Amino acid sequence: MAEVNWSRTDLIDEADEVVAHQTKQQKEKLKDSNGVLIEEIKENRVKITKVIVDKQGQEEIGKKEGTYITLSVPTLNIDDDIGFKQLEAAFMKYLNDIHKGITLGEDDKVLVIGLGNKTITPDAVGPFAIDSMQIEQLDHPNEHLIMYAPGVTGQTGFETSDFVHALTEKIKPALVIVIDALATRGSDRLCKTIQITNTGIHPGSGVGNQRAEISKEVLGVPVTAIGIPTVVDATVIIADAVEKVFRSIAAKIHEKDKPSRKLSVTSWQPDPNERIDFSVLKPIFGEWSTWSQNDRLQLFQEVLSSHPERLIVTPKEVDIWINKYSYLISSGLFKWVNKTAK
Repeated sequence: MAEVNWSRTDLIDEADEVVAHQTKQQKEKLKDSNGVLIEEIKENRVKITKVIVDKQGQEEIGKKEGTYITLSVPTLNIDDDIGFKQLEAAFMKYLNDIHKGITLGEDDKVLVIGLGNKTITPDAVGPFAIDSMQIEQLDHPNEHLIMYAPGVTGQTGFETSDFVHALTEKIKPALVIVIDALATRGSDRLCKTIQITNTGIHPGSGVGNQRAEISKEVLGVPVTAIGIPTVVDATVIIADAVEKVFRSIAAKIHEKDKPSRKLSVTSWQPDPNERIDFSVLKPIFGEWSTWSQNDRLQLFQEVLSSHPERLIVTPKEVDIWINKYSYLISSGLFKWVNKTAK
C-alpha cells in the first residue's frame, strides 16, 4: 500500500519519520543528514526520547526546528504511586534540560497557560493544572508565576492565541509555558506519556481542529509546551485489537505441537516482544493478515474516513488521570521556578 499519513498524533516519537529511525538503515540516514539527533535512554521505568531538530532536519522530517522530549512509563496505571514519582522526577530533570539557557531574574515572570475545555474531561488537563497551581499559589505564593486558563474558541468566540498574545504584551514574561491535552496514535501511550518541547504548539491539531500557533515566533518570547496524550483515534483501537488477535492466533498455531504448551495449566498468552510469523494466518484470513500494522491502520482509516462520525477514544478513568497529571505538572513547575529563580 502507498504510504499515507492518516494517523493523528502530537507526539514527536510517533511521527512516521521518527518511528522509521528504529531501523538500522534509517538510523544511518538520519545520522548522515546531521539535521536530526535522536537519543533514547531509560531511567528507572521511564523511557526518555529526546529529538533535536535543526533547520536541515526540519526539511528532512517535516517537524519544526527545536527540542522535543517525551517521557513514557508504558506500565503506568492510576494506582502506581512509584511510577508517578519516577515520572515526576524525570519531568523535573528534563524541565531543567530544556530550559538550561534560562534564568529568572528578581522581576522576571513566567506566564503559564492552561489550554483546553474544562467541561470536557479529556481536554481539561490544562485548566485543571491551572486550578492546581492556583491552590498551590495560595498556600505557597510565588511572585514569578502568573497562570491563566483562557478557555477554547468555541466558548469565548476568540482565538486562544489572541488571549495569550494580549497577556504576553501586557505582562512581558521571560517565558511562556503552555499546557495542553494531546492526541496519540498508540493506545498504549494514553495517559502514560509527557511531552515537553520548546517549539510552541498548535492547539487542536491532533484531532483535526487546528487553531492559530502559540510560539516564540508569534509571541516574541520563549514558549515551552507541555502535553499529555489523552485521546486516540478509534481506528487505532481497531488496528491494535486486530493486531493482538492475529498475534495470539498465530502464536498458538506455532505453539500447538510444543510439549511445553500441553503442560500449561493457565491461560496461555504470547510474548508481546516475540517475533511471530503471520504467514500462517493467510489461509484463514487472507492476504491482509500478513500486512504490517501500519498498513492495516491505513486500510481502516480509508474505509472509515467517509463515516459521518469519526470517533475519538479516551480511557474510562480519564478523570483520575487528569487529576494526577494536573498535580504532577503543578508541583513540577513550582519546584522548577523556585530552583531557577535567583
